[in-house]
Formats: sequence, C-alpha cells, structure tokens
Amino acid sequence: MTTKYDLGMPELDKALGGIQSGTNVMLMGPPMCGKDVIIKQVIYTGLKNGDGAILVSTGEPGESIFKWFEQNKLDIERDKSRFGIVDCVSKTLGMDVSDTPNIKRASSPVDLTGIGVKISQFFEQFYVRNKLPRARLAVDSLSTMLMYSNLQTVFRFLHVFTGRIKAAEALGVYVLEAGMHDDKTVATLKKLFDGAIEIKEESDQFFIKTMGIGSKPSKWMKYEIDGPRIVIKGD
Repeated sequence: MTTKYDLGMPELDKALGGIQSGTNVMLMGPPMCGKDVIIKQVIYTGLKNGDGAILVSTGEPGESIFKWFEQNKLDIERDKSRFGIVDCVSKTLGMDVSDTPNIKRASSPVDLTGIGVKISQFFEQFYVRNKLPRARLAVDSLSTMLMYSNLQTVFRFLHVFTGRIKAAEALGVYVLEAGMHDDKTVATLKKLFDGAIEIKEESDQFFIKTMGIGSKPSKWMKYEIDGPRIVIKGD
C-alpha cells in the first residue's frame, strides 16, 4: 500500500493528516503569493522522501530552477536522478539549448502534445526503469497554458494526466492564477481535481487553506514567505 504524501509544510500537513496517493490538487491564489515557492517546496519534499518528481515549468528555464535550489541552499545533488523538468520556456525564448538527463524541452506552453510526451518519458524512467514506488507531478502553470490554448484543449490534456496520477498512485499539483479566469473555466477545471489548496490576501497578509485533499478541510492559516519556504503562522 502506497503511503500518504506530504506537502513539506508541517502545520498544514498535520491538519491534513497526509494526502492519499492518486490525488490531484489545484493550487489557486493571487499573484505574488508564493505559489512558485509552494510548488518547489512540494518537489523538494518529494525528493527528500525518495519520490520521483516532475516539474512542468511555463515560466522559467530548467537551468534557472536548478539554480534556485542551489542559491537557496537546498541540496538536491544526490536526488537529481529522480528529478525531471519539462522546460516550456527556453525554446520559446530562442535559446540554443538541448535536452539533458534532467531537463526535457517542449517547444512552447502551447505544445501540449510535446509536453505530454516529455512527462510520459519521465514517468517511464521513474516507474519502469528506476522502479520508484512514488512520484509527484507539478504543473506551473495552467494559467499560462490557457493563455495559449483553449479550455477544451487544456481540459483534454489534464484529463489524461490526472487519470495517470490516479493510476500510478502519484500526487499531482497544478497551479492556477486566481482572478485571471472566468468562473466557467475554473469550475470546468475543478471537475478534474480531488481538492484544492486556496490562497487569499487580506490586509497585505496571505492565508492558505485546503479542501478535499485530507481527512478534513483545514481552516484558513496565515503564512509568510521566508526565502525558499512557506512558514505557517496560524490563524
């Protein structure tokens, strides 16, 4: 039996009681609230737990992500064989870069077929060749994909990979920018997810809560962004 997953935020993980394997989660919040930090924290926690981890990046090149871990003194050197980045940025910017063992390039965020192929290659590497029992997939972000593709195309893409997450007993986390999409888009996408991590900003303070991904919904918890970490401060 696959053990439950954690997010790497102790107070929130305690409130959740762990996340069941095969769970797909929407991470939705306003700009500048640290969603990218949360995603990297989820990835880093997975690597330290021995999981395979795949990060689909539509905002920064793969090399920049590795540099972020290094600059923030989060050592993943021993874990690199279990970390794959699908870089949707470098080729869009016209950078002359090729694939590496850890970074596979998609032509752009609109190339959902290419992105899907790269994700599948990493899944095969982790589950089939490396025999890893667990893996995490993080997509940062769906909002960028929706800027380039229509809702139906993104929905079909997600339908495949949310199903694959369930079948593989993995964990999937997918970022959506709050306030950027109409209610119909958000409601349509939510059908694919088991639950959500929601973030709100009030009086220049950030609050986080979860719904549908633990034994019970969490209450709103105040947090701060402390370098490479999200620090929960309580109510």
